[in-house]
This record gives sequence, structure tokens and C-alpha cells, in this order.
Amino acid sequence: MRSVEPEIRLVARPQLDYDMIAEYLAEVGGSSWLERLDRDQLDNDAQNLAEFAGKMCYRSWEPGLNPNVKRVRDDQVVYLQNILAQAHGSVLEHISFTFVLHNVSRVFTHELVRHRPGTAVSQESLRFVRLADIPFWFPEWAREDEELMKRAGSLLNEMEAFQRWMAEHFGLDDDGVKMHEKKHKTSFMRRFAPDGVATGIVWTANVRTLRHTIEARTDPGAEEEIRLVFNKIGELMRAEAPALFGDYEVTADGAWVPGWRKV
Repeated sequence: MRSVEPEIRLVARPQLDYDMIAEYLAEVGGSSWLERLDRDQLDNDAQNLAEFAGKMCYRSWEPGLNPNVKRVRDDQVVYLQNILAQAHGSVLEHISFTFVLHNVSRVFTHELVRHRPGTAVSQESLRFVRLADIPFWFPEWAREDEELMKRAGSLLNEMEAFQRWMAEHFGLDDDGVKMHEKKHKTSFMRRFAPDGVATGIVWTANVRTLRHTIEARTDPGAEEEIRLVFNKIGELMRAEAPALFGDYEVTADGAWVPGWRKV
């Protein structure tokens, strides 16, 4: 048995093509918006994309372009706070972030994939990836229980030994064994691994989905591992896009409560 901790890495974020944006804005008369971004050195592509999409909806690049719009918000933070307050969540769906979630259990991934809208998922396949050991995360309260850890360690070590015995029994490392046969037997062998076995998943979600999932999965009633992971994701996102995630209040029991719901 190998004790592990869930790890979260942000591996992809929005990247804008400002040349193409400039071409579009020159055509519709909104070049001053891009000039303001340059002047103020706003280099947060996630927030810029949210503002770009929102201003396009109303052609509110500057006063006069849309006769119905007499006043525009030039301060990006104020503008995006208004987007959140008005629950104009569709513009947030353009902004996606990709995470590698490493050493998370299949308990966790079964919970995570329930959040389907606005996501993409690629998970380590234990049909192909053979288990040589069983990496496992224990919450702090479990690690403090000596008898529990002793019995859990003994059980997991026995399961690891059975994995190795099966691989030898099936001759999976013998010369000439085809991938089809390895896949077939490895798929059977994974049935003898617990749901708590640590695995990996690549998870992409847009900002609208992230806001909903952070709130839902840090709630005190959520499963404890997913609470741990989404607390870390919340911290990452607040640093990445403070104007889009800065409205959250983290309560004493670790819940992330947004200033604006149902965006």
C-alpha cells in the first residue's frame, strides 16, 4: 500500500488572439475597448474573454454604438461583477480551464462525472493500466486511528499481492502476449481493486460550471475528498480570475458561498 494525497494542477487556460479581436472591433467600431486593455495592462485572458463576450451581446464597446446604450462600464472588475449580479452566465461558458487531478480516488471520479454540462473528461483506464500497487488516500481522522490503519494496511497489502499473483498467473509479462489479451485480463484484475484506489483524470470545465461545482462540492454535506479537491480548485480559480471568483466567502466549515448564485 502506498499512501498518497490528491494533487491538483491547472494545465490549460484561455488564450486570446488579440489580432483577430482587433480586426473585429475595427469593423464594429469598438477599438477603444482593446486600447483600454493595452493601456491598463490587463493581461488576464479569462476575464478579457468574459468582458469581450458580454460587450458583444449589447454592442456596448463605447457610448453611441448602440443607441439604446447611453453609459458603458469601463472598469473590468465592476463590469464583471455586474455580469455575475445579473446572472448573465452564458458569457462565462466561453472560458474553460483544464486540470489534471492526480491521486484522486474512483470514489471521487464517480462523484465528479455527475457534473456533465460544460465539462470534458479523460480518465486513466484501469482496463489498460495494470495495478502493481494500490495507492490510497486516507483522511486525517483515519490516519489518527491506529487500529483502523493497521487493518486497512493489511487488507490493501493483501489486495496488492493478489494483483501481482494474477499478473504472474496469467503470464502477462511473457514474451509475445498480445495487447488484446493483456487488456482482457487487466480488465478482470481491476475488479479486485477498491473504489478508493488512487487514479488520475483530466477535467475541463467552463467558468459557469466551475462556479456551480465549487459551491456544490465544498458544501459540508459533500463527500470529504471532493470537498478537499474543490477547495483547492477554488483557491486556484480565485487567483487566476479574481473578478470572476472573488465574490466567494469561505465559511468556517470550509464551504465556498458565492455572492451571486445561479449565474
